[in-house]
Amino acid sequence: MEVLHFFLRWIHFLAGITWIGILYYFNFVQTPFFAETEAPVRTGAIQKLVPRALWWFRWGAMVTFLAGLLMYLIRLHQMGGEAFFSSQYGITINLGGLLGTIMFLNVWLVIWPNQQIVIASANQAAQGGQPLPAAAGAGRRAGLTSRTNTVFSIPMLFFMGAAMHYPGLVGPSPAQGLFWLITLIIIAAVEYNALVGTQGATKKPLDSVSGALWVGFLLTGIFFVLALGLLR
Repeated sequence: MEVLHFFLRWIHFLAGITWIGILYYFNFVQTPFFAETEAPVRTGAIQKLVPRALWWFRWGAMVTFLAGLLMYLIRLHQMGGEAFFSSQYGITINLGGLLGTIMFLNVWLVIWPNQQIVIASANQAAQGGQPLPAAAGAGRRAGLTSRTNTVFSIPMLFFMGAAMHYPGLVGPSPAQGLFWLITLIIIAAVEYNALVGTQGATKKPLDSVSGALWVGFLLTGIFFVLALGLLR
């Protein structure tokens, strides 16, 4: 079982590096480039480069998620439900895994469907037709959700790493229910903004790379303080 767990972890790391690496490429490199470049160059990239990147992006997310889920079920079986959910490992991996699962669902249910509209619009315009009316809104939705995944990736990686490498972070506590209530409300608010916000105050903090990074580190700090204050 430990050999299986090791190989699943290796696959999880390999696919996760692919997924998150391309996520950061989209947000830190491609999006600023598209904002500055000429329309023909942007259209050509959307036709030929973006679909290739999105293939690796979404399937990297799929393999990361499935390998992580199998590791989770193995550890849950080994430890037993009560011991698992009250342990430092269980608490931190559940928080990291929850964020990772939301990111995975964002990729397949929000980013990829909206990017398909953007790609179809670019192909139609390149063939002499009119851009699809829905393309602009789809691009904004995909972009905001991608920035939200960037925000979530920072605390996700922190707490997944803490599961094995920060054993003193949390412990059994009667305030665990309060910790999860506050944490879930915060996560739901950030995700709700990704699903419905596109303009004004709901979008502004994530308009820039630096803004997304600051929000991600702030979110990590909030979860860290909550863990120290309620679970020790």
